[in-house]
Amino acid sequence: MYSPPRTPPVLKRTVSGDSHTSYGSASTAASRSSSRLLFGEIPLTPATTIDGRSTRSNTSLGLICNLVLSTSSSFLRFWLNDTCRDNLFAHLEEEDFPNFRLVCHDFATRAAPVQFSSLTTTFKPSTFSKPARMEALSRIGRHVRSFVFHMPHGPETLLPPIIDPETGEEKQFIYEPQLQTPQHMLSREKTPKYGSLEMTNLLIQQYPPLFHAATNVPAFVAAFSELHNLTHLKVSCPGYHNPLSNRRSVVDYALISLRIAVERAPMFSLNSLSLHPIHPGGLLYLHPMHGFGSTPSSAKRWTQIRSLSICMDSLPSSPSSKQKMQSLEHLRILHAYLRTLSRNVTRIFFRWKGTRGPSPLSLDKEPCMLPIDTDYMHPSQRGQVRGPRPVRFSRLRHMELENAIMDSSQISEFIHRHRRTLLDFNFEDVKLRQGNWDEALEPLTVMSGSERWKRNAEEVMDVPIVLSPINMEPRIMGPLLEEVDAAIDETSKERGPHSLSRWLGKPKISMRKTNSHVKESFFGGDHVKRLFRGTMFHRSVAAAA
Repeated sequence: MYSPPRTPPVLKRTVSGDSHTSYGSASTAASRSSSRLLFGEIPLTPATTIDGRSTRSNTSLGLICNLVLSTSSSFLRFWLNDTCRDNLFAHLEEEDFPNFRLVCHDFATRAAPVQFSSLTTTFKPSTFSKPARMEALSRIGRHVRSFVFHMPHGPETLLPPIIDPETGEEKQFIYEPQLQTPQHMLSREKTPKYGSLEMTNLLIQQYPPLFHAATNVPAFVAAFSELHNLTHLKVSCPGYHNPLSNRRSVVDYALISLRIAVERAPMFSLNSLSLHPIHPGGLLYLHPMHGFGSTPSSAKRWTQIRSLSICMDSLPSSPSSKQKMQSLEHLRILHAYLRTLSRNVTRIFFRWKGTRGPSPLSLDKEPCMLPIDTDYMHPSQRGQVRGPRPVRFSRLRHMELENAIMDSSQISEFIHRHRRTLLDFNFEDVKLRQGNWDEALEPLTVMSGSERWKRNAEEVMDVPIVLSPINMEPRIMGPLLEEVDAAIDETSKERGPHSLSRWLGKPKISMRKTNSHVKESFFGGDHVKRLFRGTMFHRSVAAAA
């Protein structure tokens, strides 16, 4: 008797128009709602809702989900194994996740934490105020581990002066964040958002919608309250090209709302903060104690930060006294911000974007930050005016500083101050203003009692490599290569037992016009990096402790 071959089992799949609908129950609105989704999530289905509410418990999901109608035990063992499933997700492309999650509800449920672990949003007027977007964020917010808040500077973020249309005079605006939704008064009129009704009307008429969205603090708080399991917050404000302006921009007001939202949202897992990049004055609006709308408990949330990474735009170099005072004020803000977060930070990275700037870790030793000469002070004021207090990172274990200029004494004091906790440090593209690197690293010799730590130190310098054209004769490259070898030999004799095995590990390709520039790259000291991870350094720290 003939029997037809048994067809292989297939995954259960329903018609998308029947299973995926919008936030309502009408299937005709599915396509329209899906096109408005902000984060690429799958809309709710009638089967996944009970009385209009989303079923989020594992019990409800288990009742709804029918993974497969297959009898393949091998596939089920593979899919239900956490290691195998994680490996599968690791090999999936980002654009394939939405199609993968459309297979069935169990696929969607298990792949959602991977797909939405990192979320990036560019701030627009409707980012945190559109109901469809907030509904989408409420469904996927619990999966987000890393959130990138991107708001570039541009013409739309510049704010002009507020002009009185009747008198033509400039009006002064004192901003006070409104932390709650405006309440209705007895006269059924809303409380003015910006202090007075007159100022509110002027700002509505003269400022763009992006400004009003940036000052909508309740919307920020509602959005960040959905990110329960957020661990890493990234703030990106690129495009800062107006250092001469002292006026606030829309970006500054957005940073105020973001800081207040982080302080008020239940983000108990937050432990990493990255500011890549941030303009010099931006830290004033992120400071939990000196910023707008700060409270005595504002610093509590920021004490959770363990890993801090900052890439700051360089300070403007202008001979005018006004610009010098502004740069000095920005350095004071940076110093105060690092002091606030210094108690619990274990890893810190800082880089100046553009020209070199002073070391933010030792601003108390910068000449511009020190008080004026006491000889010209009144005798009653001597001893009262002091420079900034030094920043001490009580739990710092890893430090990296790039594109800075400082003295060897500053490096030496920083290493000595953190000798009991610091495991490794990295000075990348740091130029010494005074002294040399042997003086800067003298505390390592003191702690170990000898210079044996130099054997385990890794020293990297930029070596110029000139690529020869295809038809270039070998005799032209010969003198240059001989000069490079001679420079390396001479430097190794001068520095003693330093290892040079990693000098050519990651060379930077550069074209040099004259041979004098080649020599400067070795002995100028502008591009020096020392990374100490050897066992001798660890032993010296333990011995000192």
